[in-house]
Amino acid sequence: MARVVVLGAGVAGHTTATFLQKWVGNEHEIVVVTPNSQWNWIPSNIWVGVGAMKPEEVTFELEPVYTDLGATFKQAKAVSINPEGGSESDKPFVTIEFTGQGKDGESEDITYDYLVNATGPKLNFGATPGLGEGSNLGEHTVSVCTFGHAEHANEELQKLIEEMRSLPDGEKKNIVIGTGHGMCTCQGAAFEYIFNVEHALNVAGVRDKAELIWISNEYQLGDFGMGGMHLDRGGYLTGSKIFTESIFAERGLKWITQAHTEKVTADTIYYETLDGEHHEVKYDFSMLIPPFAGVGLKAYDKAGEDMTAKVFAPNGFMKVDADYTPRPYAEWRAADWPRTYQNPDYKNMFAAGIAFAPPHFISKPMKSANGTPINPTPPRTGMPSGIIGKTVAESIKDMLNGAAEPTHTASMAEMGAACVASTGMGLLDGTAAAMTVFPVVPDFEKYPETGRDQKLTFGEVGLAGHWIKHILHHMFMYKAKCKPGWTLIPE
Repeated sequence: MARVVVLGAGVAGHTTATFLQKWVGNEHEIVVVTPNSQWNWIPSNIWVGVGAMKPEEVTFELEPVYTDLGATFKQAKAVSINPEGGSESDKPFVTIEFTGQGKDGESEDITYDYLVNATGPKLNFGATPGLGEGSNLGEHTVSVCTFGHAEHANEELQKLIEEMRSLPDGEKKNIVIGTGHGMCTCQGAAFEYIFNVEHALNVAGVRDKAELIWISNEYQLGDFGMGGMHLDRGGYLTGSKIFTESIFAERGLKWITQAHTEKVTADTIYYETLDGEHHEVKYDFSMLIPPFAGVGLKAYDKAGEDMTAKVFAPNGFMKVDADYTPRPYAEWRAADWPRTYQNPDYKNMFAAGIAFAPPHFISKPMKSANGTPINPTPPRTGMPSGIIGKTVAESIKDMLNGAAEPTHTASMAEMGAACVASTGMGLLDGTAAAMTVFPVVPDFEKYPETGRDQKLTFGEVGLAGHWIKHILHHMFMYKAKCKPGWTLIPE
């Protein structure tokens, strides 16, 4: 019997673990290690952040699900990996530290035959002074990255709305939403949140007492860390910049782009722009997405020497079968992106979802006149994470059954993705911007004009997309609970 250890139970890790348990769980042991006791459908945290949903509607307890499936669940965080084994054995192992199950702080070494790193990101609040994290979260800005963060964000938003009700005519509160660092990803989450806040203000009857401001590290609106996209409008190609600007303008939102948030104080966001200028904007309520980093896993060789730099990129994400050769941005190709997510040095290790190190930026890297990097980092959340997780599971299943190499691939340069950004969640009120892009990573060799297949890349705004968002929430909560027929629901 072989043992497969999956680190992390987010979209990628949970997908990997549940499929492996279904396919090979009767013959092999599947162990899931995650510091969280609950699974969270993160896209719906946006609704929690405006009070449209409660945390219990976007979460469920993980241990009962894995128990029912027959997998082993350990509520713990991974600390280090020894892919060559140690002094007592050649068997590779991972060291974990428990965060629950009555074993808080206890450590354990778990040997493995295959390891999947799906630890996701560290929310690197500390990269920007004043964003706050842990006990300081909310000291200045709020977040919607976890359901707990989102619940707190709604509490602060409701306080602001009550203050706005008693404002004299003509006075306004400043609401600033966007990215909290020049190297952030997940612009889409902030994008969706600002429109849900705008909708909540309209419902509360205080929209006229708010100035809504978007701040982002994107070169222009609609970049989303993917270098933007082009949409077919009446036979003409229109850039996502125009599409996005029109949505902002229709709702009276102001925007600041090409911005690196330098620090945040109790009422002011200080930022630098690409031209090297330093600015500030006052706020009464602000939600800024933090930058992502790897979770800080260490790697050691058989002699116990630190080899973290061999296994992980400088940002803490695991190296996989990508081409990491340094070269100018213009010389990167779609083919440089990973396909199997197998570590090049240790063939029984894989990284899925956000945990793998991208080989290069999708959006063009830029620096301010002062040398400060200001550009989005590649998104790997949501749909790509689920697809990659299932692909890794399929390869490990086949390798357990005798295959010498990974048998399945899922390059982001050959993969499409869909995003539905809601505005409100009523059945008859609110809208959504529904966008699809194919492929996620542009391939200018195959699609010379825009890098993407224009028949499969489009965006629309309307009530239909809003309903789809509802359907997706319930479908993926159902799927993640492994209810009857869950495998029929696509990633």
